Amino acid sequence: MAVADRRTVTPAPTPADALAAPAAPAGPVALGIGLAVLATVVWSGSFVASRALGDSVPPVQHAFWRWVVALAVVAPFGARRAWRQRALVRRHLGFVLLASLLGVAVYNTLVNQAGVTTPAANMGMIMAASPVLMAVYERAGGVRLGARRAAGLLVACAGVLLLAGGGAGVSAGDLWMIAAACCFGSYSALLRRRPAGLDGVGFLFTTFLLGTLMLLPAQGVSLAAQGGFSPEPGTVLALLYVGVASSAVAFFAWNKAISLIGPSRAGVVYYLQPVCVALLSWALLAEPTGWAQAGCMALILGGVVLGAGGVASVTGAGRG
Repeated sequence: MAVADRRTVTPAPTPADALAAPAAPAGPVALGIGLAVLATVVWSGSFVASRALGDSVPPVQHAFWRWVVALAVVAPFGARRAWRQRALVRRHLGFVLLASLLGVAVYNTLVNQAGVTTPAANMGMIMAASPVLMAVYERAGGVRLGARRAAGLLVACAGVLLLAGGGAGVSAGDLWMIAAACCFGSYSALLRRRPAGLDGVGFLFTTFLLGTLMLLPAQGVSLAAQGGFSPEPGTVLALLYVGVASSAVAFFAWNKAISLIGPSRAGVVYYLQPVCVALLSWALLAEPTGWAQAGCMALILGGVVLGAGGVASVTGAGRG
């Protein structure tokens, strides 16, 4: 490609900076919003699946088989593209390896570990603070956050600390989930530096492949120490869900939504995730939602919305 050697970067459409991005070309708004909702609901279901499999599938094995399934699903679309850009991947191998480690090998393993001991609703609420955590990396990179965004960061972090420290019950899983949120924030910050020449689907296939290979040693240790799991129908269906729906379908739906309605509108839909997770965990796992949990949710979401509003204000002022 002519742009393969350029060092320009394209910002990833992450929820933290969605409202600051320029609008994409107009398209069928209803379809775009529907696809964004579909991706958000599917991703919310992955937290419920992690919680449901927590007692039957060891976290590392859950992550390994998820990415094996995802790799098989994405291969028909991305393998050839990945092969065509192999020289570019070698040139940026350090970047690709770090993205594979954070986004594939580590992040979902931490989520699965959290699902062993913490309710799915807590997992979704803690992840709702990840857009605000991404602001820390932006500030470290020299980006001025502004008063509203900084205030949103503090409010959301307060909600996370209350949730993990006693607002809804102390759980080691909450701490694992905070680590997962930090990992996701690091991964998202890394994606902002993705070289423009890396094809999206080919890059996805490459990270799936490398991340799965990285999990192989941990998979072997888990099998030796914990044994395998029984492939019951419910277990297999849950693994197929996280491998096919959460790792492939949601990705394509989200990117199509971005092309139709732009990152600003699609990014706002992401904030529905904690509500979706709470409803799904209540309906499928019979997990209760108490007042303390609702209060922590209000703090986290309030901080995220406040921080997003700060981004919008700064952007609007800049456009003058």
